[in-house]
Amino acid sequence: MLDKVVIANRGEIALRILRACHALGIKTVAVHSIVDRNLKHVGMADESVCIGPAPATESYLNVPAIIAAAEVTDAAGIHPGYGFLSENADFAERVEKSGFVFIGPTPDVIRLMGDKVEAIKAMQAAGVPCVPGSGGPLGDDPAENTRLAREIGMPVIIKAAGGGGGRGMRVVHTEAALHSAIQTTQSEAKAAFGNEQVYMEKFLENPRHVEIQVLADGQGNAIHLGERDCSMQRRHQKVVEEAPAPGITPEQRAEIGKVCTEACVRIGYRGAGTFEFLYEDGRFYFIEMNTRIQVEHPVTELITGVDLVKEQLMIASGRKLSIRQSDIVLSGHAIECRINAEDPDTFMPSPGLIKHFHAPGGPGVRVDSHIYEGYRVPANYDSMIGKLIVHGPDRATAIARMKVALSEMVVDGIKTNTALQQRIMADAGFQSGGQNIHYLEKRLAERREKTLSIL
Repeated sequence: MLDKVVIANRGEIALRILRACHALGIKTVAVHSIVDRNLKHVGMADESVCIGPAPATESYLNVPAIIAAAEVTDAAGIHPGYGFLSENADFAERVEKSGFVFIGPTPDVIRLMGDKVEAIKAMQAAGVPCVPGSGGPLGDDPAENTRLAREIGMPVIIKAAGGGGGRGMRVVHTEAALHSAIQTTQSEAKAAFGNEQVYMEKFLENPRHVEIQVLADGQGNAIHLGERDCSMQRRHQKVVEEAPAPGITPEQRAEIGKVCTEACVRIGYRGAGTFEFLYEDGRFYFIEMNTRIQVEHPVTELITGVDLVKEQLMIASGRKLSIRQSDIVLSGHAIECRINAEDPDTFMPSPGLIKHFHAPGGPGVRVDSHIYEGYRVPANYDSMIGKLIVHGPDRATAIARMKVALSEMVVDGIKTNTALQQRIMADAGFQSGGQNIHYLEKRLAERREKTLSIL
């Protein structure tokens, strides 16, 4: 077992990793920026190291500083959490060349899955169903690109090969707009990701976002832990997640899960990972693989009873999977609401001092958060300040428990999106289940139009 781990992240995921480490008897090192010196996990860690000023580029993305912190504290491994450096193959490689264990996949696998074109090729070779597309990067020949678009069928979506997180993509509805859309996306991709390659896919018009959670030990063993529905999105950013996905049958789950685990073994995957699919008319279409633990991992934990971060740490320590596929039994239903420090209507960030904080409780309620009374939310980072997760014997009970938990939660001094989450839980469409990825945006637009008409 690893004896000491550097937690190379902040906020609630850093606290989550610390808890898992301490439960396994692993010592922890919290690296932090100047503005984060009062975070809960920094005070609870066995050691802490300040690695730079508030801007992420000078602290949490400062690779030499993170490596140096691991060296001076004699750590054995580095856990990147999610975001920041978790899917940076160069960082993973640097960590391993420096003599530390990177708690995640191998650099080669991260690099493979980070290139969306190569990832799709690898998944196709492994038998994973994919969205119809160009099958490779687009060239500069307008006639050939138009031919491909016709073959795929309009509308199409142009995606950056090196993109992610909903960035670097553009929907094209007409052939006339195709060439300029490709050129614009190429320019944006080069500026944002350092890779101007783009590819083309069929744009599905009524898809849901369904993802499969996997665990693999890199030693020939892999399992899946069912699926999550992450269709409640705003601008490609998830707002509400739930597991299992409404309407997915046990047969569908077993079939797509088997395909994913076989792909994991084929590519030599190590650790926790997620296969993201668009789901439409009963069919799964692979879009990307996230080579890290994800924000929404607790809903999977609550329906399976598996501690995903603990499993990550054990796999990184060189242990084979101790869980077999037959051990995984889905129980009940779980929902997660992301709690952000932002205006619930305009979505403007709302940093500042938290004057009062009360976390909800009761049966089946879990709060993953780093905030407390007197904590000042900095303006330097992502606005998420916590996750409210509930579990119940069925979906209706889970929704009811979430409504109560949201009404009980108090965060004074800053604005939060709690009111938005309450509206979602009360929405008839959400309650019926199975809405597509455009549903929330549509409902928000309707609300804005209604407000404007009143004015």
